[in-house]
Amino acid sequence: MREFSLPALYEVPSDGNLTDLIRRNASQHPDAVVMARKSGDGWSDVTATAFLAEVRGVAKGLVAAGVEVGDRVALLSRTRYEWVLLDFAIWSAGAVTVPVYETSSPEQIQWILGDSGASLAIVETAAHQASVESVRDGLPALTGLWQIEDGAVARLTADGETVSDETLDARMSAATADDPATIVYTSGTTGRPKGCVLTHRAFFAECGNVVERLKPLFRTGESSVLLFLPAAHVFGRLIEVASVMAPIRLGCLPDIKTLTDELASFRPTLILGVPRVFEKVYNSARAKAQADGKGRIFDRAALTAIAYSRALATPRGPSLGLRLRHKLFDKLVYGKLRAVLGGRGEYAISGGAPLGERLGHFFRGIGFTVLEGYGLTESCAATAFNPWDRPKIGTVGQPLPGSVVRIADDGEVLLHGEHIFSEYWNNEAATAEALADGWFHTGDIGTLDEDGYLAITGRKKEILVTAGGKNVAPAVIEDRIRAHALVAECMVVGDGRPFVGALVTLDEEFLGRWAAEHGKPAGTTAAALREDPELLAEVQRAVDDGNAAVSKAESVRKFRVLGAQFTEEAGHITPSLKLKRNVVAKEFADEIEAIYAK
Repeated sequence: MREFSLPALYEVPSDGNLTDLIRRNASQHPDAVVMARKSGDGWSDVTATAFLAEVRGVAKGLVAAGVEVGDRVALLSRTRYEWVLLDFAIWSAGAVTVPVYETSSPEQIQWILGDSGASLAIVETAAHQASVESVRDGLPALTGLWQIEDGAVARLTADGETVSDETLDARMSAATADDPATIVYTSGTTGRPKGCVLTHRAFFAECGNVVERLKPLFRTGESSVLLFLPAAHVFGRLIEVASVMAPIRLGCLPDIKTLTDELASFRPTLILGVPRVFEKVYNSARAKAQADGKGRIFDRAALTAIAYSRALATPRGPSLGLRLRHKLFDKLVYGKLRAVLGGRGEYAISGGAPLGERLGHFFRGIGFTVLEGYGLTESCAATAFNPWDRPKIGTVGQPLPGSVVRIADDGEVLLHGEHIFSEYWNNEAATAEALADGWFHTGDIGTLDEDGYLAITGRKKEILVTAGGKNVAPAVIEDRIRAHALVAECMVVGDGRPFVGALVTLDEEFLGRWAAEHGKPAGTTAAALREDPELLAEVQRAVDDGNAAVSKAESVRKFRVLGAQFTEEAGHITPSLKLKRNVVAKEFADEIEAIYAK
């Protein structure tokens, strides 16, 4: 058993709640820009004073609508300015936010609103409202339903004019640090989603220590972040609250299809994302270079960036020749890549899945360091992350200051700290199991090095055991295969089988480019190309790259390219893009059998 901890850098207030942050900002930084809301093709800044006033107006409306202290209020919307506004308004009314993914089905909505006992729901669109209405008969506690695109904010603010400032002040001070701030439902990869109760204390401990440890990334009046991940996900909430805590300028983007344009428009200093975002940036840049006849230059620049980053971690650093090559490619390639990311940023925070060592070195080598972290809903997002001044690529960093990471005898990662959830809502048995012996049992397998840097190697429940008795952790090889531009998803199979195989889906965006470059008919689908020898050879190169990261017994011997995608709508993946392996295995059982057919 091994464990590591760092002293806390932030003291959690004993009797405060998260509404203290917006009141403090308006008092200490009244003219500081803390938000930016989408306005036509640009952005409109919102000061700390203006944001507090808007929050108070909406919170009064919630009180007028009958929301009581401790009530649960559901919030179903894409990531947008109103999401943050309503989140703080719900807290200001003394209530508890229950986020719901905007992609959720009526059945999922019914479960989350019913299990949480939400008394009021605020949704974004008419379609969302229709989804709630379709299951409303099964939601006896739900007394109100408001729609953002039908003027919910303005109507709540108008209705709240009858509520006094004194009444609202009392509501804003009602919650203590140990009261629930939110109930965030897990992705549900293995069954019904469980409601993680996260207190105001958990967010203070999480965000306060993140901001302090990454202080150069959270400079008031200078730093800014564009949030395009789902605000319903705990990772998005971390950035929301941390931005307000700092405070720095926060913008929310509902549609990632316009991400490239909005990065250029907003010009954030800090970006957060999941590995797929950074893979897309790399693959898009490489594809464009190849289309312009500059593929060889890009590949040489990429190899130089990776070598340069690796050399930074050595005592002697980069050689003179490497520094000169790096300087040349900075003018030819790296500067253009940084411009695609907004042109002002030097750092990004990545979570949700392993980034991959090669990609991590590439981005640091071009002057844009991606700080990889690790966390779960139950740990209020990041429970470990790489420090800005001492990142160790290939790891998820050191523990959150003030917390402890322990590796159990069987390799499971255990967590302890003020940021850990207090319970699963209405589920005592699951709570007792997860928090046995005062430690949160993550279900992840990992290691700690001598400096306390954590590496995640797999999930306990996802370990495959081949017929030959070999234990295989799928994550390592899946992430390497998925890094290829043509691959959308990869799921390793082989439990109880003679060897390891894989199901592979194709990235639709890059499939079109690949097909055009290889003389295939325009509009050719994945289903039509799944047996194409040239395409299979390309996917084999991705598999070979993945196999290079593992032993021969763990390597993928055969694979099947699927003609369909893994989608959230079909139940293959969760809203946070985690594979539901049991669902995929059941639906594509014939494809798996084909891998092992003689």
